[in-house]
Amino acid sequence: MAGYLTTHVLDTARGCPAQGLKIELYRIKGETRTLLKTLVTNDDGRTDEQILPEGEFAQGTYELVFHAGAYLDATGTPPETPRFLDLIPLRFGMSENTHYHVPLLLSPFGY
Repeated sequence: MAGYLTTHVLDTARGCPAQGLKIELYRIKGETRTLLKTLVTNDDGRTDEQILPEGEFAQGTYELVFHAGAYLDATGTPPETPRFLDLIPLRFGMSENTHYHVPLLLSPFGY
């Protein structure tokens, strides 16, 4: 079985999937951080394709960056200056060839 990576983002403040949220995927090797892909969530709060599909999957350390501030701005959430949440980086390791899933519950003041 080959591995792959998915995500699902829910807006807990509004009680719905987080549609239109930009997500970046980075591969981390030592001190080097390489952007692999940029995706946007669909109307279900998921990406239309696997973030890291079976054909591109490799074990290692990765980082997903969720662009929460831009999403909150787009949904009309009243802004504070500076916005409490802007970019949410989640760094994780994938050590097996299996399905990895990174869920995110998002609100203006927590995740």
